[in-house]
Amino acid sequence: MDAKEVTALLREKGFKVTPQRLAIYNVLSNTTEHPSAEMIFSKLQEFYPTMSLATVYKTIEILKEIGLVQILNVGEESFRYDANTDTHPHVRCLVCNRVDDIYGVDESAYVNQISEQTAYRLSGQQFYFYGVCPECQSKAGKMH
Repeated sequence: MDAKEVTALLREKGFKVTPQRLAIYNVLSNTTEHPSAEMIFSKLQEFYPTMSLATVYKTIEILKEIGLVQILNVGEESFRYDANTDTHPHVRCLVCNRVDDIYGVDESAYVNQISEQTAYRLSGQQFYFYGVCPECQSKAGKMH
């Protein structure tokens, strides 16, 4: 979504449009790093020195509410955020904490099995995988 579409959606849902809110969405929509609120805050600090970390958290909640961001709990102390709201799994490196998207995996059979086994009407799911990324494997290999 571009800035005009985000602006229109915020207004349509009754939220004020601020440069900080647009900047936070811009950071999220232009990265595949799945940043935490602290990472977003430090990236924008030089451009918005009066912006607080609380503003980042509040904006993320608004962006989630209007369907522009998904919140990831990949087993760290803080959440990560993804502007790609399509259902897709994530993998986190246990060494450097990098988080990557996983595409091309059909999890529908697993989801259907869970639904049938539990009789739940599922409204969504998130899959997380953990391991050591190729870069950290390479570094570890060079150390031995």
